[in-house]
Amino acid sequence: MSDGREANATDKRLGERVRARRLEMGMSQEQLAAALGVTFQQVQKYEKGVNRIAASRLLDIAAALDLPIATFFEGLQKSKSRPGKAPGELDAALVTPGAVDLVKQFAAMRSPRPRRRVLDLINAMRDED
Repeated sequence: MSDGREANATDKRLGERVRARRLEMGMSQEQLAAALGVTFQQVQKYEKGVNRIAASRLLDIAAALDLPIATFFEGLQKSKSRPGKAPGELDAALVTPGAVDLVKQFAAMRSPRPRRRVLDLINAMRDED
């Protein structure tokens, strides 16, 4: 029986966003933990959505990751009937090792032709997988 305090899908998505930003900054879990005054295991639990992040702690995390707190909530909706991608799908993709770097490099390409070639290559490689 749930008492309402257990982590849910929204908590998981918040944790994914914390992890994605931490990785984007090149920060380790230990460094974030030190900034928050918690153990790195606690940071792991937040990032995996095992433990809920209190509002005050999320404010601390946002400051440590140099982000406005609202960024963590952008695009989140309570409704499960969201058009487009499944909730958290993009967040989950961004925590894949190398994904943030790939997105940065892709965005840095000025011409659409090389971007198209990169997408074609990725699609071809995915089809072989």
